[in-house]
This record gives sequence, structure tokens and C-alpha cells, in this order.
Amino acid sequence: MSRRRLAGTLVGLAALALAADAGAQSRTYVAPHWDNTPGDVTVAFGGRTYVNHGLVAVGWLPAATRDFNGETLGSFSSMALSNWKKAADGSYTGTLRTLPDRGPNNVGPFKSTTDYANRVHEHAIKLVPGKGLTITPTGGFLLKDQTGQPFTGMDPGANVVERGGVRYPSPAGGEGAGKLSLDSEAIAYLPDGSFYVSDEYAAGVYLFDRTGTLTGAIQTVPALLPIKKGQLNFGAEKAPEQGRRNNQGLEALTISPDGKRLIAVLQSATVQDSASNNATRNNTRVLVYDISKTRLPKAPIGHYALQLPTVRENGDGQAADVTAAQSEAVALSEDRLLVLARDGNGRGKGAPNAPVYKSILLVDLAGATNLAGTPYEQGGQPIARDGALNPDIKPAAQAELVDILNPVQLARFGINLSVSPSTPTSLPEKIEAMAIGSTFDKTGDVFLLVGSDNDFATARGHVNGQDFDASLHGDTGTGDNDNLVLVYRLSLPK
Repeated sequence: MSRRRLAGTLVGLAALALAADAGAQSRTYVAPHWDNTPGDVTVAFGGRTYVNHGLVAVGWLPAATRDFNGETLGSFSSMALSNWKKAADGSYTGTLRTLPDRGPNNVGPFKSTTDYANRVHEHAIKLVPGKGLTITPTGGFLLKDQTGQPFTGMDPGANVVERGGVRYPSPAGGEGAGKLSLDSEAIAYLPDGSFYVSDEYAAGVYLFDRTGTLTGAIQTVPALLPIKKGQLNFGAEKAPEQGRRNNQGLEALTISPDGKRLIAVLQSATVQDSASNNATRNNTRVLVYDISKTRLPKAPIGHYALQLPTVRENGDGQAADVTAAQSEAVALSEDRLLVLARDGNGRGKGAPNAPVYKSILLVDLAGATNLAGTPYEQGGQPIARDGALNPDIKPAAQAELVDILNPVQLARFGINLSVSPSTPTSLPEKIEAMAIGSTFDKTGDVFLLVGSDNDFATARGHVNGQDFDASLHGDTGTGDNDNLVLVYRLSLPK
């Protein structure tokens, strides 16, 4: 069969899968979900109209870049935009704060996780729509606990410490002993410069003052707490028997524009809500906290199911075998979000599978069933079985707004979707961060910045006084996996 005919067959199979699933929230993609639309895409959602005007700029930051601490930068797991301004020449400038995760893992001298001091990076950025985005690191700071001690990226294993009524992960011995473990995945700023960070290990949320010192935490709901053999166990080496799946904690965190709601999203379904097939991890959870009266509420006021897309990882048209887990969210209102869902294919994966699905979804919580305070939240009662949501639960509504896998638009800025081998300008595997800034014009449009996380993949790495080589090999090509920021222009309803 010719390549052209095979491609047509796979697209046809994908269309059939979508047609069969047309009434469901959790869509299935068994062939590459690529969109060749060169310009605007209009989406009607919840009685309102949204327009994706497409990709308007990209920016790269070399993977070997050193940060304020003299170590490999390794961003972007999350990002926050501030000081955003428009200049007379039509360019835009601002401060971009970005969050790396727990440091280099299982590369070079680091045989597992690392005693990496979690931190926030700061960059000066300049956007010239239609031309490009420049990213210049300018500083940053380490995150520290209530005692002034840095956090650690080390896996805590089964050890738990309690402070102020909150149970934290902490290694019992070896590297990082005595520190609080943090796999920082998302950041959300408050107007006074204080900010929240969500954690992969604890599936909880930490509150820091503007200097990066911990002032308190929100313990996650019981249904998300990882339980092994009847005991709380924040270790990430293996999946627990109940609660958040290992390495699938609160990957997204955002604050509503009015400052009243803190919204956190679990990366994929809890253990009790899924089965061994990774395509059954599609029913994830969204937690909504009221922070209008206290910044550290004890429990959410909203708890909703969000059905993520399922994907055939190699795109060959057979049954879906993975979930397009979500990696970031941006609140448009108290109940509407942009949510980034993606597969794990692309530069950095180490496999020859081309990207199948990477999209930004519109999500509306307003009509979804609120699980706050119910047995679904207070214990291990599953909200789904084998990927099928319980019939008494209505999930959040959703619609696709941005298909990142648009080879026409990406090619305008020199980006390709190649993987066998990939090139330095191939789309990275882990698209994980989002931030929004106004266009400051009569249209009321916004720019959506979408960033990648390279997992410290460079041949010239340096952390904790040690050099390391985490360059890419095999089917993904060779060399560094540079950090990328894509910039889209969107029209959002008032």
C-alpha cells in the first residue's frame, strides 16, 4: 500500500472512531490528529463564540542554558506572565516566571531522582507578532520551607512528616533527608506577589510568599491521597492502591480572573477510577477552592469529572491505548478553563511515534455534577470503571480550540513534526505550560503562550556541582532538546 493510501486509510479510521464517539465527552483519536488549516478556526461553545487566529510567533531557549544558580535551567513545567506591556512599535514585553520540576532524573550520575532545590525562574520576554519571541533569563529564587530550608526533588518513599496539621512527603534518609520533597508542576500568582505551587508527590497545593518561603498548604482531598497497604505513601516509584497515580498529581493550577477561585486539575484518573489499560485513565478530577476569604481553605467547594481524550499511541488506527493526560490549565472565569491535553510523542520521547494528539480544550464546569463532600471525594469510591464514567455523574463540557499539531502553521516558524529522526526544531514531546496576555487593542484579543518542558535534556548539564549528559539518542535524533514557547492569538468572548 502506498504511503498516501495508508495515510488516507488511517484518517478514515480516525473519522469512524470520532463518529462512533460523537455523543461522548471523551473523544478517541487512533490516527494523527493534525490540522492543516492555515488561518482562523471558529468554535461555538456554550452559547459563545471563540476564535483561534493561529500561531503568530515562537521562541526558543537552548537546553544548555544555566540559571541564576549556575545550574541547568530545565523549564517549562508551568509559567506565569506579569508586567505585560505594549510598546509604540507594536511589540510586547513582560516578565515570564517559569517552573522546572524535580530536577534531572535517571541521567548521567543521577541514577534516580535528585536532591534538586526547587525554584522559580524569571525571564524578560519580547514578542513581535508575526516574527518571533525572545526569552532572556534574568534571575529567580529557590523555594524554601517554613524553616528556611530548600525543598528537594528526591522521591520521599513512604516517609511522611506533619507540620501545622498538613502531612508532607520527606525522604527518611540519604540525599534530601529532612527536607520536604516537591515535584513542582504548576504555578499561580496572586496580586501581591505571593503564589501557589501544585505538587506531583502529594497532589496538594503549597502557598509561598513573594520571596518563595512556604506559608502554608492545602492538603488534597482523601480520594486523591496515595494509599499503599492502608497507609499514606507519597512515593512515586510505583502506583498506589488508591489515590493519585504515581507521577500523575496536580499538574494544572490556575486562579480565576476575579481572584476568588483556585482551580487544580489532576493529570489523569486516580487509581480507583481506572484499570491497567492506560486508555482508561481518561476520567480525571478538577478541584475548585474558594480563596476569597482564606488563602488556605480546608476543602474544595467544587469537585468535577473531566473526560480526557484517548489516543492510539503509534497512530496506526487500532484501539486507543493511552490517555492524552492534561498538563496545564488557564482560568477564563470561575467555571471556564483552557486545558492542555497531549500525548507523549515528539522530540525527547525516545520512540519513533509521530505526535498524534496535542490540543488546548475549552472546558466548562457549570453544568457538571459537583462531587464535593460526596463519597466520591471522601473515600475510594470510583467515579468510573474501565474508562466509563458512572451514569450518575455528568462531566464538564468541552470543545477543542487549538490543535497544536498544525504542520502548516508550525512550518511558517521552522517547526516540524518529524521524529525518525527528529531535528533541533522538531516539536518537543512535553508541551506543558500556558499563560495569557492581552493584545491591548480594540479587538480585546489575547496572546496565549504555550511552553515545553525538556526534562533537563542536554549534553552539557550541570546540577549539584555535577556535570551530566542527558542528550537525545536513537529514534529521536541526537543533541539537546531545547525549550520552546508557541504564541497563539485568540478571540475570547467577554
